Amino acid sequence: MIVNTPDDITAAVLAELEGASDARFRQIMGAAVRHLHAFAREVQLTEAEFQQACAVVARLGQCSTASHNEVVLAAGSTGLSALVCLINNASNNTSNNASNNASKNAGAERGTTANLLGPFWRADAPRTANGASIVRGPTPGLPLLVNAWVHDDQGQPVAGAEVDIWHSSTEGYYENQDASQPDMNLRGKFTTDAAGHIAFQSIKPAGYPIPVDGPVGDLLRAQGRHNMRPAHIHFLIHKSGFKTQFSQVYSSDDPHLTSDVQFGVTQRLVGHYVRQDGVKEPLPGVSGDWFSLEYHFVIEPGVARWPRAPITGRAVGVRAPLAVLQPRKSRKPGDPS
Repeated sequence: MIVNTPDDITAAVLAELEGASDARFRQIMGAAVRHLHAFAREVQLTEAEFQQACAVVARLGQCSTASHNEVVLAAGSTGLSALVCLINNASNNTSNNASNNASKNAGAERGTTANLLGPFWRADAPRTANGASIVRGPTPGLPLLVNAWVHDDQGQPVAGAEVDIWHSSTEGYYENQDASQPDMNLRGKFTTDAAGHIAFQSIKPAGYPIPVDGPVGDLLRAQGRHNMRPAHIHFLIHKSGFKTQFSQVYSSDDPHLTSDVQFGVTQRLVGHYVRQDGVKEPLPGVSGDWFSLEYHFVIEPGVARWPRAPITGRAVGVRAPLAVLQPRKSRKPGDPS
């Protein structure tokens, strides 16, 4: 087709897509073309703006390394990761908090325990015995004991599930970002027992700023947003016969719980990290305060697939400083632009 008008170009591209043999590919690409073209028409995208957008896309790839994935970070900061998660997981799960573990009666809180994979999961975390620590070297922070249970959608325990755990240090770095931390620090792989239970020791996580030295930082600055994530621990649950679940359990006391830069917090995923004042047991050697967390996950029947790791290695040299963006005050209706 010889194109003469804006409508001609959209029709021409869609006509070429009809030659694709994969029906799902045709559906996805057709929708992408229609929406992208409609976006350009709606905002009357200029040539200079188009070139700027292409430069941003290129820079996303250029800023991604073995230890940092800017593309995944961007998907989170625009809400796309959270949207895809909720589209694919929110319909069938019923909550199973510690307070209602024995009951599946009507009125139980609805919500999925699935969440974002995030840009910091590494494959091949060390296999760790139930109850052992994932602190693999000197790491500041108050001790934490986590007990977690995995159930199916009928409330039955899931034994033999592999559960990957990872979280950042209290200084705001995952170990892959920080060469001063031991390899695989604050990471571990556990296996649920007959009760669907795992336990591990760590330190209470802290909130942290996401990196803003790339296009994601430019995006946040343009919007006047902060770059903070609320404190959380990541869980990846893998068991044959079940859909692999990624999850994050957020700390209810974090000041950024309602303004997560990655839009990841749902009510179902707010956990209560309980301070145990001066109680020595059940953490041997702990004489001061420590925290406990109990949480119940629900996984759905499906195909178990390990995800592709967004990172494959660690940063070297001096760790990059973390910058904290201050949010711009919200404008009220009637305020000047």
